[in-house]
Amino acid sequence: MTSLTLDGVHTHIGRYHILQGVDFVAPAGETTMLLGRNGAGKTTALRTVMGLWPASRGSIKLGDRRLDGARPSDVARAGVAYVPETMAIFSDLSVRENLVLAARDGPMDQGRLDWIFGFFPALSKFWLSRAGSLSGGQKQMLSIARALIEPRALLLIDEPTKGLAPAIIDGLIACLKDIKQRGATILLVEQNFRVARELGDGVAVMDNGRIVYAGAM
Repeated sequence: MTSLTLDGVHTHIGRYHILQGVDFVAPAGETTMLLGRNGAGKTTALRTVMGLWPASRGSIKLGDRRLDGARPSDVARAGVAYVPETMAIFSDLSVRENLVLAARDGPMDQGRLDWIFGFFPALSKFWLSRAGSLSGGQKQMLSIARALIEPRALLLIDEPTKGLAPAIIDGLIACLKDIKQRGATILLVEQNFRVARELGDGVAVMDNGRIVYAGAM
């Protein structure tokens, strides 16, 4: 189990100063909810951890390993998976091909794949279908499944329930609870407060690029 620590993190995007000294810890093996209104800096925080937007100041650590300044590919190799709000699946590839690409360490483990299918059976049904032909909810399932196809130390997940039917949300909640029990650390941005309350161990609330509250959910 590995914790994530942000210490005085600033992020500039062009002339905009988005993160303005962000400090919080996502404890090892727990689910930390990152909450706040639209535009508060939550997505920027996830993208900065992933290295997609570089931190201009401060440190980001996964356990004892510094992530600030690392390329996204190196952050991924350190055991970090990112599920963006946009899903960012490969629309012209099949469901199977999307997951093959996400399995960085070699062939997909069938046991782990069956475990994913248990939560998201539609992925098995549409295994050879173009990902672009899936419904919005099914695309979200695929985006999450790509992050789960191999064990990861840290999952960064941005609004996974957006636009999902209640039955799918229940499956997602069960899946993320199971992932946490397997030892992963999760940092989760979510607008659905029922989901946040059910999944969160701790919470960090953002406003105007800063953490204004951190504590128990």
